[in-house]
Amino acid sequence: MKKFEIPEQYTSSIISLIKQKRKTEDPKKRDYSPTELDFGPVSFFIARHFGFCYGVENAIEIAYKIINENPGKRIFLLSEMIHNPLVNQDLMEHGIEFIMDTQGNMFIDWDEIESDDIVIIPAFGTSIETEEKLKSKGIDTRKYNTTCPFVEKVWNRAEALGNKGYTIIIHGKHKHEETRATFSHSNKAAPSVIVRDMEEAKKLRSIITGETEPAKFYEIFQNKYSEGFNVNTDLERIGIVNQTTMLASETQEIADLFKETMIEKFGEENIKFHFADTRDTLCYATNDNQQATYGLLDTDADIAIVVGGYKSSNTSHIVELLEQKFDTYFINDETKIFSRNEVYHFDIHSKTEKHSLDFIPSKEKVKIILTSGASCPDSVVDNVLRKILGFFPSAKEMDAVYKSIHNSL
Repeated sequence: MKKFEIPEQYTSSIISLIKQKRKTEDPKKRDYSPTELDFGPVSFFIARHFGFCYGVENAIEIAYKIINENPGKRIFLLSEMIHNPLVNQDLMEHGIEFIMDTQGNMFIDWDEIESDDIVIIPAFGTSIETEEKLKSKGIDTRKYNTTCPFVEKVWNRAEALGNKGYTIIIHGKHKHEETRATFSHSNKAAPSVIVRDMEEAKKLRSIITGETEPAKFYEIFQNKYSEGFNVNTDLERIGIVNQTTMLASETQEIADLFKETMIEKFGEENIKFHFADTRDTLCYATNDNQQATYGLLDTDADIAIVVGGYKSSNTSHIVELLEQKFDTYFINDETKIFSRNEVYHFDIHSKTEKHSLDFIPSKEKVKIILTSGASCPDSVVDNVLRKILGFFPSAKEMDAVYKSIHNSL
């Protein structure tokens, strides 16, 4: 896989060494168990996979290259490059301006964008409508496009299914930039509808089977279906694609539900005509990170810490999985940890930041799970680890643990 040039402030020697060690020992990714870093009074269980994925590294490399090669030029980003506040803040400090927020609300009017400006399309991609808007202003939408290739793979799959007469069901959050972009591209080729989760999938299933009045579709899925969608004819042949950062197991469960629904309605002998198998649209990085999270669930840890941007979909799903077993703290960075007993962390259910006491248990040996989302720099994970180590005066020095890992390579 390609090696990207990432700014040094986003890297970590200890995290890089751990990843190198695991890659050397398990090149085919068959072992999803975590790496244990034993510092004596505290141990960290580091996830097998976490941090920057291919699409994020590609986007960051392109963005900083544009900055370095275009001094004096106005550089814009359509919206956040990725869902990480540290990265986005650093890009702004380098002079990049955001045209809109993650919901599509404009910061800068289109009339202010000129043909000789540089406009970067973020890793999430963008809608066909926005691309056309940029082209109409003379902006090159290909040269500075950082859309993740795995997102584009979903678009291509949706288009191929649409050309074969299938309606596209998108598993995603309808306000998320990536889902809005995928919806725009699938809508070009086929009738499309977005389902957020299994609950919404079951509601759509009920409409397909006739248990719910078809006209209810337009109420239940308001603002989530393509223009001209005909509920009476557009749900006879379906294929499922996903927002690449959704929970992969849930996408599969939703696909299985709809496959069973179509068998029930049209018969198993006709399933290939009425249902398209789309397992190949699941992002490898999202799948690896989630499988690594399942590996963390097998540990006997006291707490779990997940590091990443609060808007990050893939990070919230890691939190969701770990919450099943552990007291889990979702933090932006090390500044959210005030002491061994005090932390500010994000609640994915209430969408608010909470203040918790008795953060790290008072016991002779503390075991802590540590992982991050796909848009979180390794340096931030490193900072969290080092800050917690500071609460344990008798802990081994980082250099000693680093040398131990290095010598084992």
